[in-house]
Amino acid sequence: MNAQRAQEISESPVIANVLYNGERVYIQHVDEDKGTARIYPLDDPQKEQDVPLSNLMEH
Repeated sequence: MNAQRAQEISESPVIANVLYNGERVYIQHVDEDKGTARIYPLDDPQKEQDVPLSNLMEH
């Protein structure tokens, strides 16, 4: 996923269908300089992590 689209999703009030390793996630923040996003699984908000934007897929 590119940084611009990830940023749009993170700012949208609508939860997009974004997958990380086959699991639906919520994008909290995008760091364009590092090429990463702060995410967490929709079913487990305590499992926050930073992941490469290239590993996020929108469906």
